[in-house]
Parts: sequence; structure tokens; C-alpha cells
Amino acid sequence: MARNGTIEYITAISAQRGAAPKKDYLPALTGLRFVLALWVVLHHISGKGDMLGSWADSLPPAAQSLVRGGYLAVQTFFVLSGFVLAQSYADARWSRKDLVKYGVARLARVYPVYLLSLTVVAPFIWHTMLKPGPPVAHKATLLADYLFVLQGWTGGLGVGWNTPAWSLSCEFFFYLLFPLVFPLMRNAGRRVVAAVILACIVTPVLLAHAQVPWFWKPIHHFSDFVAGIAAARLYDFLAGRMRRRGAWLYVPAAIAGVILVMDPGIMDGTYGDLNTGLRPLNVLALAGLALGGGFLADLLSSKAADYLGKVSYSMYILHVPVLWWYAKWSITGSIFGLIYLPRPAVAFLYLAIVTAAGALSFAWVETPANRLIRRFVAERLAFRRPVEVAQAA
Repeated sequence: MARNGTIEYITAISAQRGAAPKKDYLPALTGLRFVLALWVVLHHISGKGDMLGSWADSLPPAAQSLVRGGYLAVQTFFVLSGFVLAQSYADARWSRKDLVKYGVARLARVYPVYLLSLTVVAPFIWHTMLKPGPPVAHKATLLADYLFVLQGWTGGLGVGWNTPAWSLSCEFFFYLLFPLVFPLMRNAGRRVVAAVILACIVTPVLLAHAQVPWFWKPIHHFSDFVAGIAAARLYDFLAGRMRRRGAWLYVPAAIAGVILVMDPGIMDGTYGDLNTGLRPLNVLALAGLALGGGFLADLLSSKAADYLGKVSYSMYILHVPVLWWYAKWSITGSIFGLIYLPRPAVAFLYLAIVTAAGALSFAWVETPANRLIRRFVAERLAFRRPVEVAQAA
């Protein structure tokens, strides 16, 4: 009977894996991820002296602010993260087994590609470790910060092996608190959701005025993540009445957001900053795109955008490590010292390489590692129950 119980239990687990999720898949939000990742990449190659630096300098000030404002996309990523998790785990029971599976799923989703990114820059890391001058303790701290993804808590490290990785420190912090926060908002009513969104706007301002260290980025950005959970609840309220009419939300939110990024002086004289003004706009934009309808939502829902959105995390986390090598060979306009191209062409080639690297990583690292880790843990959990039953008998 124990053997039959084991087979039945494993069969049930396999059936659950193959079952369609209860919540609808929202492709426009996946496609949006690629746009955000591309904006971050542009930010990192359009600064003074960078590949697109001269081109960006030639633009009007408002356009310069838009091109170089890619760092603001990270906030949208955080809001989107809260939204997607709230949708994905809407029916979770949060038993001990569920918590284990949730934690493993989050680690499997993020860490393998991050580890790949460190492998890409390993020669530069090794060079830093061998460089005379900095004490051994400092070098050990650098390695620990990167290995355990602590960059978001420690501020400037003096190295740029993978600068965007600070956002992963925030994500892991958000993942840790999600099972505590989400049950409180799972069935929140409209007034509670409105109060939460207001609190998400005000709280970072209060933290800044309380002089909470700026380099504790997970704390400062936690409001973005919670705003994403509230956005998911807003979507639930509107899904029955505004399906395919989301343009009424995301179009004005997108227009207002672009205006704000192009003219950040609008926030002068207020207590907040650009992130303060963009946070509620992100909530409206994500809820609107999730509802669908309109040209932009349809474009972001296309097969091409959906695929690029799926590879966007690998693009995002690999683009700076790739840039270390690319800059070594081509930043001056020379490709391996053989072909000389204008810097915009060099930048275009870099974007193509980053996109290809993201696609290869998604196919050969991100997806297989995710499946392997989750399957390994699921099988271990599947075999625990029959053993416990046998012992009890």
C-alpha cells in the first residue's frame, strides 16, 4: 500500500504541474518587460563618453532625459513583480510545503542566470582579487556581496562587475516578505487598496526625510512592490467591466509618465522625486495593460514581444557583463581592431549581441535550470508524505 500511495501521490503532483494556472496569462505585461530592459540598457550606453553619449548629447534636453532615464524602469520592474506574484499566488494556501516550493521557485527563477553573469565577468573579478592594494578583508567582502546578492544593502562597492544586480537584492527581500504581506491584501476592498496605494506614495518620502540610509534600497523600494500587489487587486476589480478597454488607463498613465520623465522639474517644490510621481502611474499603466485593448497592449501581446519579454531577464542581468568584454574590444569604434564603425553602429551591434545572449541564456540556462531545480525539490517533497504515513502506521 505504501508503494501504491507513493505512485498516486507522485501522479497527483505531476497532474498539478501540468494544470493550467487559474489566473489568466497576461502577455502584454510580459512584452512590457522587454521594453523596460531595453530602456535600462540604453541608460547604460548613453552616458558621457559611452557608445551613444555623443548622440544623446545632440538631442533636445527633454529627449536626453527620456533616453538617459532608463534607471527609472527598475521601479516599474518592482511594481510588475508585485503584480505578477499576486496573480500567480492568488490561491496559495501557504502551508509549510507551499512556502518551500515558493522559495525554491523564486530562487530558481533568479539565481541561475545571475550566477552565469558572474561567470562571464569572472576574469575581471579575478584580476581585481589579484590587484595589490585593497586589504584581503575588503576583497572578501566584495565577493560575499556579489555571491549572496547583497549589493542593494551595501551601497557603492567600488566595482561594477554587474551593477544592475542591486535590484536582485530588492527582489529577494520582496520575495521574503510576500507571504506575510499578500494574505493581508488578497481580499482587500476598494478603500483598503486606495489606502495602500496612498501609503506606497507617501512611505518612501517619509523614509527619505527620516534619513534612512539611501543604500538600503530594498527598504526604500518595498513600496513599489506593494504597489504592484495593489495594482493586481485593482485589476481584479476592473476585469469584469473593463476587459479589452484598458487603454483608458494605460494611455493617459503612459503619456503622463513620459512627460514627467522628460521634464523632471515638474516635481520641484514637492516632497517627492520622480519615483514618487511615477509610482501611481505605474499602477494604472500595469492594470490597464493587463486588461488589454488598444494598439499598445496588442503590440506588447504579439508573439515576438512575448518572446522578447521572456528573454528580457537574461538580457537585463547579462548586459553589463557583456559590456565589460564588448568595451574591451570595440568601445572606440573598432571591432577587434579590424573594422571601424561609427559609435551608433557599434551600439546597435552591442544591442544585437545582448539580445542574442539573452535568448541563448533563456534557452540553455534560465529555463532548464528553473525546471531542474523545481523538479528536484518537488520530487523530494513527493516522497516525504508516504514515509511519514508509514511511520505513523
